[in-house]
Amino acid sequence: MNKKDNLKRVIVDFKKLTPEILALLVEKYPHGYDDDHVISFKNANNETIEAVEVTTEDTKYLVKVSTKLEMTMENYDEDDYEEFEDDDPDAVQDPNLIADDDED
Repeated sequence: MNKKDNLKRVIVDFKKLTPEILALLVEKYPHGYDDDHVISFKNANNETIEAVEVTTEDTKYLVKVSTKLEMTMENYDEDDYEEFEDDDPDAVQDPNLIADDDED
């Protein structure tokens, strides 16, 4: 059996995105992702979910595709996250909120 078949599978919404997963996404898709990278599947509620995949040694993450994800990946700067733990879901801010803060 392939080792990749034994990976834990985790679906990640933007609200749960951590600096570690964001860094993996930016590394795997340095110029952003396109339709060829997007995986579509049905969740438990029979809703169609679109996601991009990144894999660590023990986990396959399916990160839900959204405008917020694209904006955050485009504006990614590793230095923005050095004060946070890699697994802190509060570290990655909603890009719409950040834009509002910049106007003040």
